[in-house]
Order: sequence, then C-alpha cells, then structure tokens
Amino acid sequence: MRIQAKRHDSGAHERSVRASISFPEEQYQVLERIAAENKVSLAWVVRDAIDGYLKSRWPLLPQGTDAEVAQQRSERS
Repeated sequence: MRIQAKRHDSGAHERSVRASISFPEEQYQVLERIAAENKVSLAWVVRDAIDGYLKSRWPLLPQGTDAEVAQQRSERS
C-alpha cells in the first residue's frame, strides 16, 4: 500500500493509504448509485461507510482515521 500526505483546508497534513478493493458487482452498482444520488465520489461513499463502521465498532475511540491510531496505541499498552 502507498502512504500519501494530504493537505486539508486547515493546512494540516493527514497521511492516507491507497488501497485497491474488489467488490461483488451488485455491491459496486449500489455504491455507484449512492454516490451519483449524493453527487459525491464512490471513494467518499466507501470512506463514509468505513467511518460509520469504525464508530459503531469502537464508539469510545476518536472518530475517523484517529480511531486507528488510538487502537494501535491501546494495543501497545
């Protein structure tokens, strides 16, 4: 996987990792429809779904990509 630094509107850099993911055709078509209906990218839909999954799985951890960092820290302790 490739790690990239991205700059957000606040000027802060956030590291991101590029991943290639395969979906069953039916799931992919549903994701494309959701993206088109909401006028967002398919990548945004997938990131939003993953963010929701992480929030439901580890509700006491920070939101979004911070959840992964917090989980890694807790595993080291």
